[in-house]
Amino acid sequence: MTVTIEKTSDFSECLALRLAVFVEEQNVPAEEEVDDLDDQSVHFIARDQDQNPVGTARIYEVGDTGKIGRVCVAKAQRGTGLGVKLIEACIAELSARPHIKQAKLGSQNHAIKFYERFGFTVQGGEYMDGGIPHHDMVLPL
Repeated sequence: MTVTIEKTSDFSECLALRLAVFVEEQNVPAEEEVDDLDDQSVHFIARDQDQNPVGTARIYEVGDTGKIGRVCVAKAQRGTGLGVKLIEACIAELSARPHIKQAKLGSQNHAIKFYERFGFTVQGGEYMDGGIPHHDMVLPL
C-alpha cells in the first residue's frame, strides 16, 4: 500500500484522526487533546493511495529542542510501517533546522521500544498524560 506523508495546513484532518485514536480508542479526555500548541506546530498528514488521511504527527520548537507529539495511525494502518515513516518525517524536518539540537517526545509506555529503534532514550520518570502512563524520551540531533 502506498502512503504519502506531507506537511499540511489543514488541521481538521489531523484533529479528526487524533480524536478517533486518542479520544475514542484510548479514552483520553477530549478537552486534553486540543491545546494551544496546535497553532504553533507543523502538522504532518499521511494519506493512503485513495487520499484518505491515515496518520498524523506534529512538531514544534522549545528553544533548541524539537518536540514531536500527537503521533497516531489509523487502526487499519497499524503494523504497516506508517508509524516509522511519520517519525522519520518528523526527525528529518527537525534535523534540517540547524538550531535544533535534540528531539523530544512523550511516549506511552507501551511504545518505548518503538521509539528506541530511532535512538531515543528514556529521560526522567513515569508520568500520566490523558490517563495513560508516559515517559519522556530524547534523541540528540
